[in-house]
Amino acid sequence: MQQLHTPHVVVVMGVAGTGKTTIGPLLAARLGVPYAEGDDFHPPANIAKMTAGTPLTDEDRWPWLDAIGGWAHGRAGLGGVVSSSALKRSYRDRLRAAAPGVVFVHLTGSRELIGDRMSHRQGHFMPTALLDSQFATLQPLQPDEAGVAVDVAGTPEEITERAVDALKDLPEPVR
Repeated sequence: MQQLHTPHVVVVMGVAGTGKTTIGPLLAARLGVPYAEGDDFHPPANIAKMTAGTPLTDEDRWPWLDAIGGWAHGRAGLGGVVSSSALKRSYRDRLRAAAPGVVFVHLTGSRELIGDRMSHRQGHFMPTALLDSQFATLQPLQPDEAGVAVDVAGTPEEITERAVDALKDLPEPVR
Protein backbone atom coordinates (compact mmCIF):
# COMPACT_ATOMS: atom_id res chain seq x y z
CA MET A 1 0.00 0.00 0.00
CA GLN A 2 1.41 3.36 -1.01
CA GLN A 3 1.83 5.82 1.84
CA LEU A 4 0.68 9.33 1.13
CA HIS A 5 2.49 12.39 2.38
CA THR A 6 0.53 15.55 2.89
CA PRO A 7 1.30 18.95 4.32
CA HIS A 8 -2.34 19.18 5.45
CA VAL A 9 -3.22 19.30 9.10
CA VAL A 10 -6.45 17.31 9.28
CA VAL A 11 -9.06 17.68 12.02
CA VAL A 12 -11.18 14.52 12.23
CA MET A 13 -14.55 15.82 13.44
CA GLY A 14 -18.03 14.56 14.23
CA VAL A 15 -20.38 13.73 17.04
CA ALA A 16 -19.32 11.33 19.79
CA GLY A 17 -19.22 7.74 18.64
CA THR A 18 -18.38 8.37 14.97
CA GLY A 19 -14.93 6.88 15.41
CA LYS A 20 -12.67 9.93 15.62
CA THR A 21 -10.29 8.14 18.01
CA THR A 22 -10.24 5.04 15.80
CA ILE A 23 -10.06 6.72 12.37
CA GLY A 24 -7.67 9.51 13.42
CA PRO A 25 -4.64 7.27 14.10
CA LEU A 26 -5.38 5.12 11.04
CA LEU A 27 -5.60 8.21 8.85
CA ALA A 28 -2.40 9.64 10.35
CA ALA A 29 -0.58 6.37 9.64
CA ARG A 30 -1.86 6.34 6.05
CA LEU A 31 -0.73 9.95 5.58
CA GLY A 32 2.62 9.40 7.35
CA VAL A 33 2.03 12.16 9.92
CA PRO A 34 1.61 12.30 13.72
CA TYR A 35 -1.75 11.92 15.44
CA ALA A 36 -2.97 13.87 18.48
CA GLU A 37 -6.02 12.76 20.48
CA GLY A 38 -8.29 15.77 20.88
CA ASP A 39 -9.66 14.55 24.21
CA ASP A 40 -6.15 14.86 25.66
CA PHE A 41 -6.38 18.65 25.23
CA HIS A 42 -9.43 18.94 27.54
CA PRO A 43 -8.78 20.48 30.94
CA PRO A 44 -9.77 18.23 33.90
CA ALA A 45 -12.86 20.36 34.62
CA ASN A 46 -14.26 19.58 31.15
CA ILE A 47 -13.74 15.84 31.59
CA ALA A 48 -15.45 15.99 35.00
CA LYS A 49 -18.48 17.77 33.48
CA MET A 50 -18.78 15.30 30.59
CA THR A 51 -18.34 12.31 32.92
CA ALA A 52 -21.22 13.67 34.99
CA GLY A 53 -23.37 13.88 31.84
CA THR A 54 -23.25 17.67 31.68
CA PRO A 55 -22.77 19.12 28.18
CA LEU A 56 -19.92 21.60 27.86
CA THR A 57 -20.67 25.26 27.24
CA ASP A 58 -18.90 27.30 24.57
CA GLU A 59 -16.91 28.96 27.37
CA ASP A 60 -15.74 25.49 28.47
CA ARG A 61 -14.66 24.69 24.93
CA TRP A 62 -12.60 27.80 24.03
CA PRO A 63 -9.41 26.80 25.95
CA TRP A 64 -9.71 23.26 24.57
CA LEU A 65 -10.10 24.51 20.99
CA ASP A 66 -7.22 26.96 21.48
CA ALA A 67 -4.98 24.09 22.66
CA ILE A 68 -5.91 21.98 19.61
CA GLY A 69 -5.42 25.01 17.36
CA GLY A 70 -1.98 25.58 18.87
CA TRP A 71 -0.99 22.00 18.11
CA ALA A 72 -2.33 22.31 14.55
CA HIS A 73 -0.48 25.60 14.04
CA GLY A 74 2.75 23.94 15.13
CA ARG A 75 2.20 21.24 12.49
CA ALA A 76 1.53 23.70 9.63
CA GLY A 77 3.53 22.67 6.58
CA LEU A 78 4.47 19.39 8.29
CA GLY A 79 1.06 17.72 8.42
CA GLY A 80 -0.78 16.04 11.23
CA VAL A 81 -4.10 14.59 12.26
CA VAL A 82 -6.01 15.60 15.38
CA SER A 83 -9.47 14.65 16.59
CA SER A 84 -12.02 17.23 17.73
CA SER A 85 -15.79 17.12 17.65
CA ALA A 86 -15.75 20.65 16.09
CA LEU A 87 -19.54 20.49 15.95
CA LYS A 88 -20.22 24.20 15.42
CA ARG A 89 -19.00 26.50 12.69
CA SER A 90 -17.74 28.87 15.40
CA TYR A 91 -15.53 26.08 16.81
CA ARG A 92 -14.07 25.35 13.38
CA ASP A 93 -13.55 29.10 12.82
CA ARG A 94 -11.64 29.20 16.12
CA LEU A 95 -9.42 26.32 14.97
CA ARG A 96 -8.85 28.02 11.59
CA ALA A 97 -7.95 31.29 13.34
CA ALA A 98 -5.09 29.47 15.08
CA ALA A 99 -4.18 27.25 12.11
CA PRO A 100 -5.49 28.71 8.83
CA GLY A 101 -4.54 25.69 6.72
CA VAL A 102 -6.49 23.03 8.63
CA VAL A 103 -8.91 20.83 6.73
CA PHE A 104 -11.73 18.81 8.23
CA VAL A 105 -12.77 15.19 7.76
CA HIS A 106 -16.36 15.11 9.04
CA LEU A 107 -17.27 11.55 10.04
CA THR A 108 -21.00 11.18 9.40
CA GLY A 109 -23.55 8.48 10.11
CA SER A 110 -27.08 7.82 11.29
CA ARG A 111 -28.12 8.39 14.91
CA GLU A 112 -28.99 4.69 15.12
CA LEU A 113 -25.59 3.43 13.90
CA ILE A 114 -23.61 5.82 16.09
CA GLY A 115 -25.76 5.18 19.15
CA ASP A 116 -25.30 1.43 18.70
CA ARG A 117 -21.53 1.81 18.45
CA MET A 118 -21.44 4.04 21.54
CA SER A 119 -23.41 1.50 23.56
CA HIS A 120 -20.58 -1.01 23.02
CA ARG A 121 -17.68 1.30 23.98
CA GLN A 122 -15.66 0.60 27.10
CA GLY A 123 -14.04 3.17 29.37
CA HIS A 124 -15.03 6.37 27.56
CA PHE A 125 -16.21 9.39 29.52
CA MET A 126 -18.91 10.50 27.02
CA PRO A 127 -22.21 8.86 27.94
CA THR A 128 -24.63 7.84 25.18
CA ALA A 129 -27.20 10.20 26.74
CA LEU A 130 -25.22 13.18 25.43
CA LEU A 131 -25.43 11.96 21.83
CA ASP A 132 -28.77 13.68 21.16
CA SER A 133 -27.36 17.02 22.36
CA GLN A 134 -24.39 16.50 20.04
CA PHE A 135 -26.64 15.90 17.03
CA ALA A 136 -28.72 18.96 18.00
CA THR A 137 -25.54 21.08 18.15
CA LEU A 138 -23.96 19.74 14.94
CA GLN A 139 -23.53 22.26 12.12
CA PRO A 140 -22.21 20.31 9.10
CA LEU A 141 -19.34 21.69 7.04
CA GLN A 142 -20.37 24.59 4.83
CA PRO A 143 -19.35 24.90 1.16
CA ASP A 144 -16.73 27.57 2.03
CA GLU A 145 -15.02 25.32 4.60
CA ALA A 146 -12.05 23.18 3.50
CA GLY A 147 -13.01 19.63 4.25
CA VAL A 148 -14.85 16.48 3.30
CA ALA A 149 -17.68 14.39 4.74
CA VAL A 150 -17.00 10.67 5.10
CA ASP A 151 -19.66 8.08 5.93
CA VAL A 152 -18.79 5.87 8.91
CA ALA A 153 -20.53 2.75 7.62
CA GLY A 154 -18.16 -0.20 7.22
CA THR A 155 -14.86 -1.15 8.80
CA PRO A 156 -12.34 1.35 10.16
CA GLU A 157 -10.05 0.50 7.23
CA GLU A 158 -12.83 1.21 4.68
CA ILE A 159 -13.68 4.51 6.37
CA THR A 160 -9.99 5.49 6.41
CA GLU A 161 -9.61 4.71 2.70
CA ARG A 162 -12.69 6.85 1.90
CA ALA A 163 -11.13 9.70 3.89
CA VAL A 164 -7.76 9.36 2.11
CA ASP A 165 -9.47 9.34 -1.29
CA ALA A 166 -11.60 12.38 -0.41
CA LEU A 167 -8.59 14.34 0.89
CA LYS A 168 -6.76 13.82 -2.43
CA ASP A 169 -9.29 16.14 -4.06
CA LEU A 170 -8.62 19.06 -1.72
CA PRO A 171 -6.36 21.93 -2.86
CA GLU A 172 -2.94 22.48 -1.28
CA PRO A 173 -3.17 23.98 2.21
CA VAL A 174 -3.06 27.72 2.87
CA ARG A 175 0.22 28.87 4.41
